[in-house]
Amino acid sequence: MPSSTRLIFGFHAVLAKLRHDAGAVRELHVDAARNDARLRDLRKHAEFAGIRLLPVAAARLEAMAPGTRHQGVIAIVDATQRHLALDDVLDPLDEPAFLLVLDGVQDPHNLGACLRVADAVGAHAVIAPKDRAVGLTQTAVKVASGAAETVPYITVTNLARSLREIKERGIWVVGADADAPQDLYGARWPVSCAWVLGAEGQGLRRLTRETCDQLVSIPMLGSVASLNVSVATGICLYEARRRARDAAGGGTDPAA
Repeated sequence: MPSSTRLIFGFHAVLAKLRHDAGAVRELHVDAARNDARLRDLRKHAEFAGIRLLPVAAARLEAMAPGTRHQGVIAIVDATQRHLALDDVLDPLDEPAFLLVLDGVQDPHNLGACLRVADAVGAHAVIAPKDRAVGLTQTAVKVASGAAETVPYITVTNLARSLREIKERGIWVVGADADAPQDLYGARWPVSCAWVLGAEGQGLRRLTRETCDQLVSIPMLGSVASLNVSVATGICLYEARRRARDAAGGGTDPAA
């Protein structure tokens, strides 16, 4: 496969690509033996976008993406992606910013799951360092179930510097840290916020931790010492979204 292209696979990821960036799809290969409702829906979207489906044998799909759960659908898409900067996301916002920052997540399954949470909760972007992080691999895109096409994913050279730029815009930076003196439910923060989570095991790096405006911990009431980063992301982001919704509805200011 040329270096100018990449694969995405699975119904959710391919449908999201067709809906949001169909022009990037070069070829769409599907299992010739399938003709169920999901495939018919995919065919409808592909035809609307002017993309022809190429029925192939299941063995051909397996050879294209060995060992993956491709579900009988693989798209070859343009690998070139417009590099997004923080300003591209933050400048047009007409509402309080809501960001997810991932510090050193190495597992593509975790990244994909975090993107999926970010999409579900309405985060404006996911930010991660270029180095010492996994990046948008085929597996991450598949696990994201379409969220990789809908949530802006911004990679930065220097995460601590980018956090300082976020703070200069009046966005409160909250880090999730197991040793923080305040827990998630007792802490307060402004509606405009960026949540920073590190990889399980290592947590936040020292400079990242020191750059945060505030650190909070997730209460751990059982015997395990930590949570998967995507689970922790879901807990923090949904609590933040709940408080923002309550504040917008005339409830208590979440920063009070």
